[in-house]
Amino acid sequence: MSETNAPAPRTGPKQWWGLAVLVIPSTLLFMMLTILFLAAPNMAADLNPTSAQLLWILDIYGFVMAGFLVAMGVLGDRIGKRLLMVIGAVLFGIVSIAAALTTSPELMIAWRAVLGVGGAMMLPSTLGLIFVLFADPKARGVAIGVWAGGISAGVALGPLLSGLLLEAFGWQATFLVAVPVMALVAIGAPLLLPEHKDPSAKIDLFSALLLVASLLAIIYGVKRLATQEPAGPSIGLLIAGALVGMWFVIRQLRAQQPLLDVRLFANRTVSGALAVFLLSAAALGGVYSLFTQYLQQVQGLSPMQAGLSILPAAAVLIVVSTLSPMLARRFRPGNVIAVGLLTQVVGYVLFAQLDAGTGLALVIASFVVTYPGVAPSMALTTDLVVSSVPPEKAGGASGLATTVNDLGISLGVAVIGSIGIAAYRSQISDSLPDGLPPEAAAAAETGIDGAIATAGQLPGDVGEALTTAAQQAFTSGLNAAGITSAIIAALAALIAAIGLRHIRPTGQAHVDAEKEPAQES
Repeated sequence: MSETNAPAPRTGPKQWWGLAVLVIPSTLLFMMLTILFLAAPNMAADLNPTSAQLLWILDIYGFVMAGFLVAMGVLGDRIGKRLLMVIGAVLFGIVSIAAALTTSPELMIAWRAVLGVGGAMMLPSTLGLIFVLFADPKARGVAIGVWAGGISAGVALGPLLSGLLLEAFGWQATFLVAVPVMALVAIGAPLLLPEHKDPSAKIDLFSALLLVASLLAIIYGVKRLATQEPAGPSIGLLIAGALVGMWFVIRQLRAQQPLLDVRLFANRTVSGALAVFLLSAAALGGVYSLFTQYLQQVQGLSPMQAGLSILPAAAVLIVVSTLSPMLARRFRPGNVIAVGLLTQVVGYVLFAQLDAGTGLALVIASFVVTYPGVAPSMALTTDLVVSSVPPEKAGGASGLATTVNDLGISLGVAVIGSIGIAAYRSQISDSLPDGLPPEAAAAAETGIDGAIATAGQLPGDVGEALTTAAQQAFTSGLNAAGITSAIIAALAALIAAIGLRHIRPTGQAHVDAEKEPAQES
């Protein structure tokens, strides 16, 4: 006799301890997207990278992780999610030690790329194992909420942790902090987490390489243009990246089991929500990376003081992230997201007004207005995407959402950061003090880090004049980034208000019942 009213599967302490083993590394992986923002000046002083190399150090991790996320999710299905997670943790821990010992900017870029591969091995497994670990739907919902909150906290609190570590130990500690966390994963995962695999899963590594190659070629082209390299090769890289991207899309459309189901973009909720979040995260990422350097190089704050200056905005972000799902139950999610983005626009306009002499209180207030505006799109996007597709496509939709989450910040650092560099170089070349040695001028033109370091070696008046010129030029770069981000955020708000207006408040019917192309098998 079959039982129709089976009791809900029991959730005990082992499951919740297992959740900790999944959430802590997930938080760290997203913290690594932003943890070097505050460390950049100290790292630049030791490694002496060019401004373009420094951007690569900051953003290559995110690009590589985003490019391999879906492929590693499939690999985890094939060989075992827990096993791949442990392999990724060991790789991440070893490479973190290597990065902390590195003295070459080129090697640092390479190690950050390998860290991206390690992160991609781990992140899909963390979410997949939550579904395996929690059989009770109610407990699973709580666990997913904790996991998503950990990711948001990681992005928000990365610079604060960086400031604390820099003050006490130096920039190397921003890498070494990962080692005990990854040791916890390598030891705790076999003890607390079940294994789960699907030997029939097929991995398309070539598609993953096409995606990464397309992203890196386009970004490299943008950075070359920003550093005033010859336009021909830069345009060639942009075209090559676009062609490789088209090859990737065609390959996915022809595949029976695509690495990335691009047909999901035919669903207007999926395409609208992901476009909004990609744009909003990109707008924030570029300004965020420049702002943390502005606090130290222009405002003269220590790393800890800079981290504490970011804390009020991070606290408001966490509060708004918590409130956003509640607001979405009463108001259309698209409108909730649009209001947040319009708040960001106001903040970016304030950034466009800052100068080298702006008081610290106004600077902090500008970021408090700006930062939390991304919270509604951050909190609501994944649910909107996953709930708008059939259950059998939920995994692919979730992978898309996570990839965009990761990719957005990295794109912002690369593209908007490059705009800031271009503005800096344009101004600094016209404002260098008279009598500056050629080697000092060349160092100043590479970036504000080189200018400040060089100024400290020059006679008083000349050094002060160079510092002032560099600070003003860097602020001009931040102003340009603010204007660019304001335009991007306004576009994202428009897409949210118009493109997502068919989505009702989540307390009512979630999405209109019409079938969209991507929902059909």
